[in-house]
Amino acid sequence: MRKRRFWFVVAAVVLAMQVGCQGRQGAIIAIDGSSTVFPITEAVAEEFQKVHEARVTVGVSGTGGGFTKFCGGEIAMIGASRPIRPSEVESCQARGIEYIELPIAYDGIVVVVHPTNDWVDHMTVAELRTLWQPEAQANVRRWSDVRPGWPEREIHLFGPGVDSGTYDYFTKAIVGREHESRGDFTSSEDDNVLVQGVATDPLAAGFFGYAYFAENTSRLKLVAIDDGDDGNGRGPVTPSLQTIADGTYQPLSRPIFLYVNRSEADRPEVGEFVRFYLEEGRALVREVGYIPLPERAYELVLRRFETRTTGSIFGGGGSAIGVTVEEILSRE
Repeated sequence: MRKRRFWFVVAAVVLAMQVGCQGRQGAIIAIDGSSTVFPITEAVAEEFQKVHEARVTVGVSGTGGGFTKFCGGEIAMIGASRPIRPSEVESCQARGIEYIELPIAYDGIVVVVHPTNDWVDHMTVAELRTLWQPEAQANVRRWSDVRPGWPEREIHLFGPGVDSGTYDYFTKAIVGREHESRGDFTSSEDDNVLVQGVATDPLAAGFFGYAYFAENTSRLKLVAIDDGDDGNGRGPVTPSLQTIADGTYQPLSRPIFLYVNRSEADRPEVGEFVRFYLEEGRALVREVGYIPLPERAYELVLRRFETRTTGSIFGGGGSAIGVTVEEILSRE
């Protein structure tokens, strides 16, 4: 009888251990959002799953589409290429979703043309505004409409979809109003589609995140940007890891983010993933073509997560132009 009781206890312990392991193995961390942030999150998720049992799923709905899911309580985290905007703050509040905003890296938005384009080396912010503002749809259709002396040939435009945070940031920085631009351009939430569009059309121009250019340098030509029309220009500056990191590439350098649902943050696997992202993931940021934050900034971001500090350091106002993450975090 004693022997039977012993083996019953052993079996119960083994069963409990199996159930516990299955519980962790079955844990799913759902992430969605920006196509710009996707390469970082995908790389971090792959490395995380090598040493942890939780499964990480990473979708690409764009920043706007991701916030719709996030504020609806469908996902634990969202990758965002701009800060949360007022309408999204209200949506999260309406559903009782508190969020922890975590800057994770710097990125630059590049303007590119076809490699055979021999007339464009640089553009001013004013010329980009002429090309992309809503009024341009009826009036700016040829390269010569942007700058006299350029060819009197059609210009074919490519850019991120309207759910993209890159689109929001670009329109705020260039047009002056977030989410407003001409509508007659080829759009996609998949940056690889935009790369393909510009790379195969000698009359094309487009914009997207720097990392996608870095993967296709032989297929695209970078356009230097001159912000001189604001009276403070440095002359044409070509985007690079260096000019994005030191802030000289303006106004198209920006931080990118991970937003975490406050209630989800207390799940052990979610906490492990976020810590892994902010510590081990730093090396992966540069590996996939982005610019890591300064070391001190990562320390402040990790502290923001560990203390479960909710809300936006940017005031929930959407795209913020010309900001320095570490300066803002230091004020908290």
